[in-house]
Amino acid sequence: MRALALLLLLASAQVDARARDLGVPFEGKPGPLNAITDIAGVEVGQVTLIKGEGPLTVGKGPIRSGVTVIFPRGRNNLKPVYGGYFNLNGNGEMTGLAYLQDFGVISGPIGITSTNAVGHVYAGIQEWAVRHTGEVVYPVVAETWDGWQSDIDGFHVRPETAAIALDAAKSGPVDEGVVGGGTGMHCFSFKGGIGTSSRAISAGGKPYTVGVLVQCNTGDRKVLRIAGVPVGQEFTNSWLPCYDPKQSRPDQLPKCGKGGKALPDQGSIIIVVGTDAPLMPLQLQRVAKRAALGLARLGSYSGTSSGDIILAFSTKPEAVNAPDQKLPSPITPLADTEVNAVFEATVQATEEAIVNALSAAHTSTGADGYTMFGLPHDELRSILKRYNRLEGAAK
Repeated sequence: MRALALLLLLASAQVDARARDLGVPFEGKPGPLNAITDIAGVEVGQVTLIKGEGPLTVGKGPIRSGVTVIFPRGRNNLKPVYGGYFNLNGNGEMTGLAYLQDFGVISGPIGITSTNAVGHVYAGIQEWAVRHTGEVVYPVVAETWDGWQSDIDGFHVRPETAAIALDAAKSGPVDEGVVGGGTGMHCFSFKGGIGTSSRAISAGGKPYTVGVLVQCNTGDRKVLRIAGVPVGQEFTNSWLPCYDPKQSRPDQLPKCGKGGKALPDQGSIIIVVGTDAPLMPLQLQRVAKRAALGLARLGSYSGTSSGDIILAFSTKPEAVNAPDQKLPSPITPLADTEVNAVFEATVQATEEAIVNALSAAHTSTGADGYTMFGLPHDELRSILKRYNRLEGAAK
């Protein structure tokens, strides 16, 4: 028990931090907040549900869940935006794709939540939109499975939960880690959750911003790479998920303090890419594909049981060519020869957003005493230093 107490003490001592604060090097120039909210008008709202501990009782808890929402144009402007998507591996759900595929637009706010909450969040967004604008939207709602730590079959995320997240949406810094839809998630067998990043770019002689937000619930520990360093190999047999014997049933193994068990590459990741660069839907589909390359930089091979789905949107023009419009959209899109800057920024920001999700997520114990450990910052810095990849004052 002393070993367990020491393990949990060390894990709980981790201070939330972003990857750059730890000395992790990244390519590209981030925006002022290094977040998707660096795109003018974008707002993010989150509600986090954490309640109870000990053995799982369906319908009662424990609960480790929530909702994250993104408004491409802010809470006061639900006009559609041009969009595109890429289905890297389809073991998951994202609503609104038929509408997006035919018309190239995203209608209303974007929701990310637990697998069993997609319907309730969808309804919550529609109800909220009607109350606030009198108009019906057909939102995109995506999910990842938080049954690792939460009473997922208790359906604790309701339409009113989504409304709280919608009302909380704001510009500025975005909370990361164990928050919102990412509350019950893992990431490469560490604690996972929400992460974001951005890049300031120039394309066609004009400045633009590319921002990414992820909900990470995927990844095989042994392949994890951070800043090109095979850190997963260094961490392979340590800080693995386990059951806290004080909260779990006797039959649940492995117990914390006696090792742990790595999760396979399953569980899913949702990636949302936004930009203020003027892009048409076909161009945004191509942008969405590039986010997969950012995920690949972490070592992911997108396992067959992981729903890896990517959405991309542009906030330009102010009014898009949605089905109910009579006039064409006033847009001069970036020339395809200029889109490379957006592609590169998407790869860079996706990689950093995922590492930010890892860095910010603290150790969490959920249903049945199932414990996921936060990425150990000091050990990560030590590994990066050995590979000569530690940057700045953190050395």
